[in-house]
Amino acid sequence: MANHVDSTKRLVAYFSMEIALENAMPTYSGGLGVLAGDTIRAAADLRLPMVAVSLLYRKGYFTQRLAEDGTQTEEPVEWRVEDFMVEEQARASVPIENRRVEIRCWRYPVKGVRSFEVPVYFLDADLPSNAEFDRNLTGTLYGGDSYYRLCQEVLLGIGGVRILRALGYNDLTRYHMNEGHAALLALELLGEEAQKAGRTSIRGADIEKVRSKCVFTTHTPVPAGHDRFPMEYLTRVFPKQTEFLDLKDASSVDLLKRVLQAEQNFPGLEEAARRGASLNMTQLALSLSTYVNGVAKQHGETSRQMFPEVPIEAITNGVHAGTWTCPAFQQLFDRYIPSWRADNYSLRGALGLPAEEVWAAHLIAKHELLEVVRTKTGLKFDPEIFTIGFARRATGYKRADLILADLDRLRQIAKNAGPFQIIYAGKAHPNDGGGKDIIRRIFHAKKALRKTVPIVFLDDYNLEVGGKITSGVDLWLNTPQFPLEASGTSGMKAALNGVPSLSILDGWWVEGHIEGVTGWSIGEPRRAGGGNVPTDSQEEAEALYSKLEGVILPLYYNERSRFLEVMQHAIAINGSFFNTQRMVQQYTTDAYLR
Repeated sequence: MANHVDSTKRLVAYFSMEIALENAMPTYSGGLGVLAGDTIRAAADLRLPMVAVSLLYRKGYFTQRLAEDGTQTEEPVEWRVEDFMVEEQARASVPIENRRVEIRCWRYPVKGVRSFEVPVYFLDADLPSNAEFDRNLTGTLYGGDSYYRLCQEVLLGIGGVRILRALGYNDLTRYHMNEGHAALLALELLGEEAQKAGRTSIRGADIEKVRSKCVFTTHTPVPAGHDRFPMEYLTRVFPKQTEFLDLKDASSVDLLKRVLQAEQNFPGLEEAARRGASLNMTQLALSLSTYVNGVAKQHGETSRQMFPEVPIEAITNGVHAGTWTCPAFQQLFDRYIPSWRADNYSLRGALGLPAEEVWAAHLIAKHELLEVVRTKTGLKFDPEIFTIGFARRATGYKRADLILADLDRLRQIAKNAGPFQIIYAGKAHPNDGGGKDIIRRIFHAKKALRKTVPIVFLDDYNLEVGGKITSGVDLWLNTPQFPLEASGTSGMKAALNGVPSLSILDGWWVEGHIEGVTGWSIGEPRRAGGGNVPTDSQEEAEALYSKLEGVILPLYYNERSRFLEVMQHAIAINGSFFNTQRMVQQYTTDAYLR
């Protein structure tokens, strides 16, 4: 057990329900966690005085197993926390119901290119002093029922601020909530402000002070991504806090009404519970933040339509270049663009790389991916054949099976334009029946197409598998239902490795797409809420097929030098911009230094 004293004064506290730092540490489920890990790495590279907070998950998200027909089952992940992190002596406690839940934390240092460290603290309630229910709160990521989730968010938001204080972080000027899961941190900060003023209830002055410290990033237009909890849960968790807000103070009444999305002037939380109100974590974060942003320009527009009462900016996501560039391309960049790790902008020099060396690096990455396919499935894919990659969380709006809409058409394309093969990966949330059905449909198509279009689905999608697919395929496919893709970052990882995208014009691709230069679009540009006709999946599948058959496959097989130009533009234009280094610099100027 360490008593680590951080000598660097930290100004920014970054809170995220999940953070992906190492493949063998199951502290993440997907995109949100991967983005958080990449953000922290970039902060370390840029020597930004940040500290990060998340929960520890002793059972992880889950290990995915797939049956012959594609049926997914889940198993807990076995891992030893001590192998990766150091336990701190600091302790804090949070109230849940009428109990004090004790929490400790484990430190994981993230080191940047210039050896600057950003400490990440993982909160852990698995202590002998806690009741069994409370010990399990740091058990499973996105597990349990809605009440379990609320209790986890109490640990993250309230417990996170308290553990930072116990560790000696008292000079923080910004609290960045990466999605609404951490929104309760604002209530803890409100309590601190009232306490400083010698009061037990919250007033308008406290709200303004807290608002000036908080930053909120919203990540999804999908309703399921915005946590709502029945008010009865809140009064159950905090039975002594029902008169926390001073309801004679106009600002606190206004805050309560907004957070509960209620017209009535509730006299207290108990009355709100009786009237069936719910706590909206996104509204709480929106109401108590000085800066709010979506994660792509298009998503900022969508978010402003969802929450018209709040000014919402946009900072487009990125990926950590040093992490997501495969070894073969890392060596190539080290040779010709030596400053690329410390200054991602210099990747625009990729246009000057010798084309034959770009192709050689790509072939190494492709062989490594096909070796993963062979060891995981026993299937031998041909490296000469054009390979399409699709690896995302398996859920309805991401439409992993859009390319499989017409199997006869796929057979015809393979015969007329050139052979191709598809590599899939992705987990469905244990409760997402629709996502699990999609995986089964892919397995069904795989069987039907096996003689003409080889398809493989790699199980247990994780950081390592993701890195192999994004660097080893020839084309990155993305087919979300517009406008539900907030940003998407897989295509950015692909771009760093010279892999162009074929994608619906949604999320980041609206900004990254230059037709025939950085990749290709499926369908035409659209505007969120602009009186658009609903998505026509059949029409989009047809647009995908015609682009693949008429443009991409002929380019790959007949005009390899032109295909290589697209690969180099993907690195130079998209790789040099869609990275977390640029993203964190934007957060620093737009949000942290406000």
